[in-house]
Amino acid sequence: MQTKNFTSVSEFFLEGLSKNRNTEILLFILILIIYVLALVGNLVIILLVHVDSCLHTPMYFFLSNLSGLEISYVTSTVPQMLAHLLSENRTISFTRCIAQMYIATSLGSTECMLLGVMAYDRYLAICSPLLYAVSMNRGRQWQLATVSWAGGFLCTTMDVIATLQFPICRANRINHFFCEVPMLLKLACGNTQITEFVIFVVAVVILLVPLSVILISYGLILSSVLQMKSAAGRSKAFSTCASHLVVVTLFFGTAIFVYMKPQSSTSGDFDKKTAVFYIIVTPLLNPIIYTLRNKDVHAAVAKVLRRQALGKKVEL
Repeated sequence: MQTKNFTSVSEFFLEGLSKNRNTEILLFILILIIYVLALVGNLVIILLVHVDSCLHTPMYFFLSNLSGLEISYVTSTVPQMLAHLLSENRTISFTRCIAQMYIATSLGSTECMLLGVMAYDRYLAICSPLLYAVSMNRGRQWQLATVSWAGGFLCTTMDVIATLQFPICRANRINHFFCEVPMLLKLACGNTQITEFVIFVVAVVILLVPLSVILISYGLILSSVLQMKSAAGRSKAFSTCASHLVVVTLFFGTAIFVYMKPQSSTSGDFDKKTAVFYIIVTPLLNPIIYTLRNKDVHAAVAKVLRRQALGKKVEL
């Protein structure tokens, strides 16, 4: 078979999640609902943090960063996915495919690092409250956020450049619902072992390092919580930590499964179903988990509703 470079390919064909028309319609409705809820939930957090001065703290600074990231992350893939579920034309141009792969992977990598930063922030707030204001001042917040965003995009640049070094020697059909590094690498010919090693090393930095920070931070938090005299306080803290860890496990676990296993053992059908969790589900769960039991957010919502009610009375 004659090989052709990535740059000579004009388009790719995305096979999507299903080939059954009825299943596609059901998936369209379900994913559309999840997408809208994820957008609304994350946007509400950003607006609340912006308008309520009580939420101008490090925790909510990072949470608003996460919400903005989630909106961008889910929007980088889901609108196209929804369009393909309704249309038989599932092609995507070479330029759009590479751009989507770079943007989506960069945002996902940034989220990994940002979740690590948020766990570290909670550790400082709970275990070192006297030093917290100094350790997590405004300048430090911006430094950590900047490192997270820059690190995510820089590491992804290495992955994408390494992937695009190879020519395509297989049909330009991608067994996925969006363009992702492991799936695109499957189309490449030649010895990809070095590239796979690069992707593995980047995955260690992006996935395992932040995950280690998260687990250590929450471990120290739980150790501190165990020393609380209040049973109610311990129960609430355990419940909050458990819910956070469930989402973290879902996000990191599925991403590690896709990015840190040998490409030879990659199964397109299973991998694309696994990707649904870190692409679609976690952007919806994060705003729910981080605000569901949060009294500060509840108070901010009540304050905004009171302002609206007073505004309507004044107009009348």
